Amino acid sequence: MIFQKLLKNIEQLAQHFDEIPSERKEQLAQLSTYIQEKYEAKKMPKLIVICTHNSRRSHLGQLWLAVAADYYKLPTLQSFSGGTEATLFHPNAIAAVERIGFKVAIEAQAKNPIYNIKWQENQEAYQAFSKRFDEAPNPKEAFAAIMVCTEADEGCPFVSGTDFRIALPFEDPKAFDGTAQEAQKYDERCQQIGTEMLYVLSKVSIN
Repeated sequence: MIFQKLLKNIEQLAQHFDEIPSERKEQLAQLSTYIQEKYEAKKMPKLIVICTHNSRRSHLGQLWLAVAADYYKLPTLQSFSGGTEATLFHPNAIAAVERIGFKVAIEAQAKNPIYNIKWQENQEAYQAFSKRFDEAPNPKEAFAAIMVCTEADEGCPFVSGTDFRIALPFEDPKAFDGTAQEAQKYDERCQQIGTEMLYVLSKVSIN
């Protein structure tokens, strides 16, 4: 069962699908179709969300895809995140996912910490840490590359092993680090990414 606070927020985000611009919905529908076709072919969808530093938007995308699959009771899919370089899962992004209802515990304190993240009881925690998109545990073949920042999309024109690639850029909340708007802007980005990933999987149906 998804944690109550997170579940309440999911239900609220799902009420805002009509606010997603029509052009953006057309882009998101391409990802829905990719996932649908994988299920119909009896294959597990594998999705890597990629941004430059694997510190904020890519982690948010990965987590929301995983939660959305559980919320819509879809068969298991594998969601991952990575960057064109590794840094750390930024504390401000960690704080945003905690505020919306995820439970986060630190497993290993380091320059690039490892976090254990859960969204429901009795689940194996997802290990979150910064990594390149081509480093373990990310898959090497037959996966979708979801580029959530323009810099990564332009700087990495070829992603080896992918069988689908899509650019879905989101504004970086990093611009507000250390400002009075920091928490607000991180929450806005977390909610926007959550809304769009929920929308993607709401369009996937399994008979």
